[in-house]
Amino acid sequence: MLSDVTTPQDLDDRFREALAALAAPERRADPAQPVADAATLTGAELLDLFDAQVTSRQLDLAGRWLWSFGEGYYTIGSAGHEGNAGVAAALRPTDPALLHYRSGAFYCVRAAQAARNADPDTDRAPGVDPAADRDGLTADAPAPTVPSPAAGPVEDAGQAEDGGTDVSAAPGGAGGRRPVDPVYTDAARDVLRGLVASREEPGAGGRHKVFGRADLAVVPTTSTVASHLPRAVGMGLAVERLRRLDARREPIPPGEASAAATWAPDAIVVCSFGDASINHASATAAFNTAGWYDHTGLRIPVLFVCEDNGLGLSLRSPQGWVATALRAKPGVRYFAADGTDLVETYEAAAEAAAWVRRHRRPAVLHLTTVRLMGHAGADAESAYRSAGEIRADLDRDPVVATARRLVEAGLASGAELLDRYDEIGWRIRRMAEGVLDEPKLSSPAEVIAPLAPRRPLRVARAVAEAGGRAAGSGAGVRAEAFGGKPPELVGPLTLAQSINAALTDGLLDHPQMAVFGEDVAAKGGVYGVTKGLRDRFGAARVFDTLLDETSILGLGLGAGLAGMLPVPEIQYLAYLHNAEDQLRGEAATMGFFSQGALRNPMVVRVAGLAYQEGFGGHFHNENSVAVLRDVPGLVIAVPARPDDAAAMLRTCLASAAVDGSVCVFLEPIALYHTRDLYTDGDGEWLAAYAEPGAWAGGHVPVGRARVYGVGSAGDVTIITFGNGVRMSLRAASALADEGLGTRVVDLRWLAPLPVADLIREATATGRVLVVDETRRSGGVGEGVLAALVDAGYVGAARRVAAVDSFVPLGPAARQVLVSEEAITQGARTLLAR
Repeated sequence: MLSDVTTPQDLDDRFREALAALAAPERRADPAQPVADAATLTGAELLDLFDAQVTSRQLDLAGRWLWSFGEGYYTIGSAGHEGNAGVAAALRPTDPALLHYRSGAFYCVRAAQAARNADPDTDRAPGVDPAADRDGLTADAPAPTVPSPAAGPVEDAGQAEDGGTDVSAAPGGAGGRRPVDPVYTDAARDVLRGLVASREEPGAGGRHKVFGRADLAVVPTTSTVASHLPRAVGMGLAVERLRRLDARREPIPPGEASAAATWAPDAIVVCSFGDASINHASATAAFNTAGWYDHTGLRIPVLFVCEDNGLGLSLRSPQGWVATALRAKPGVRYFAADGTDLVETYEAAAEAAAWVRRHRRPAVLHLTTVRLMGHAGADAESAYRSAGEIRADLDRDPVVATARRLVEAGLASGAELLDRYDEIGWRIRRMAEGVLDEPKLSSPAEVIAPLAPRRPLRVARAVAEAGGRAAGSGAGVRAEAFGGKPPELVGPLTLAQSINAALTDGLLDHPQMAVFGEDVAAKGGVYGVTKGLRDRFGAARVFDTLLDETSILGLGLGAGLAGMLPVPEIQYLAYLHNAEDQLRGEAATMGFFSQGALRNPMVVRVAGLAYQEGFGGHFHNENSVAVLRDVPGLVIAVPARPDDAAAMLRTCLASAAVDGSVCVFLEPIALYHTRDLYTDGDGEWLAAYAEPGAWAGGHVPVGRARVYGVGSAGDVTIITFGNGVRMSLRAASALADEGLGTRVVDLRWLAPLPVADLIREATATGRVLVVDETRRSGGVGEGVLAALVDAGYVGAARRVAAVDSFVPLGPAARQVLVSEEAITQGARTLLAR
């Protein structure tokens, strides 16, 4: 069948020709000895890694074969990048890894390492200690060895007089070679299942072809445009922060079963990517953040691995650009190796990993590689590359290079290695045929099952238990944190004050929680919402970040995955657009790509929406949330009143801790310090802070609305949120003076929408006015009206929304935003029908 796919056939033919041309070694070397002078890798280990390289290569050929008859759905291969087997061998299997999509050989080695560690009675090859520092420092934790087949020389080979092995007594072929150990079988089956989108694939379960498995400490990522690099920096910062604080020993409240990987305190994070990715804004942000923190003295043990094949699909990286760019990264140490030379790659990777592990500082390993068989199956690279260029890459085939080194070292003959190649290929073809019949995802429910599980009873119980701890064993510490006067004894609070109090209670109850962002620590936030938190909880748990939203969210993503409960702040809603892919492409997909085995709980506080008086413009009065509303699984909370804000924040923290939810907590800036509702001085927009014993009774579940009745409440239903709640209540009061009764429904949650509450309240009056302070196109009102129609609502409906415009500065803003007059007039129009 491979004859139907010419490029894979050519690659296979070239490999066979190259091995056939290798001269047989005159003497056999001892596989227990280093493969070369000054090398730490032994011959036996090199042969094992060759098997991993061959497994990866045969998986690429199988992927093209499956694709050729419509049963394979992913053809980006690892051919030319198989040297990354040496990177995996230089790391511990417990070091978390975020992998480039050409990491087949790395994944094979990692899976085999983990299997060997899980079965300590299995025979091992002579030890290689990738944790050993070049200066002699060795970490306390045991280091893995490269997975090995049977150790020792070939049994039936004759011994030469000088102790070497006489090759003439052991001719090439199956009879004179070491058997192929099936140690890479599980990894190969994982990859094949991913290629055919099998439901049995242990990582994403058929949802996407990724390298990712929680039990292998491989974090799934598509890694197409470097979007995983900011997370890697966050993971490194979190690993080091947890190590220093020894936070892993802190008790986690009941009901918050941590899904964090059990990474060792001296673990390092490895993150691989292609050369074209270094030009992406996400990569720039990640390198800058790692260097920035290193410059300040904070430690981030992350090893970036750039696999440089010189191409970004058809675009060439300028000669020397990648090395120049990487060498120039401040605070990031540079290492380099020929990625087609497995021994050199291993030695450089071991040195780099040891340096990062010892110094707890970031480094980059630059591997020059080649790309074989094009970017993917549909890529006709002959359209943009000359035949000479393609041949030059084939001449640098890393698997051929390893075979050549094995033969030159006297460890095998070309014929023996070709036998291994064929045996591994035969096994993979058999597995490929076997996975074809495995079931696929067959229903919407199956597909979305890992997306943000909703366990409302557990979340409610977590909130109640937090209240119990605050009122019981933690009462003394809580009173001290609040300066002797808890917020429930202070009197009615504003929205900002309630959020501050709820953050304080959250930090008290969740020892793994951290609050961070621009200006949140020393300044206490632009609007004072985080005032005093750093003084109460210290700079390790409340800290300022550099001014980059991508990096802020990346820190949160990494911290959540490491077992923390991050609460990052995006200073203004408009700033979120700089970094929205960190939520859409990274945060929201983690459960989807890991079947819920990994999660990145996070509560992202965002100050936003319009109606600020005396300060504004579109960057500080952004009223668009369209980019958030269609992200699967994302929770969006918009509190309007102080009492709701505290209860909803507790719900978000509990949902993140219990279910691993990613929540956006959108705080209306204009309501932060609002005190009055109807008349100056009435204080009716203030609210008392609930005492801990009342948290359970005042719990606000995700996706439940709040309803206010004004007058008879029987004439019209106004559905709104955020600033619209206060305006609608004022409008309803004016309508009540005219004898008209209104129900004002505060959505509270924009995702998921409180559909059941909407239907009930809309049906109660048969007239619905949707008051949407976001833009008419793509605004929240569209989703509300669609939900009503889908549910069969047949009454009258009308919408009042903001104009499709950016919010201008000064009084002109009133021309494009929803007003109380527009709400009143909209209700009257409905009632006149």
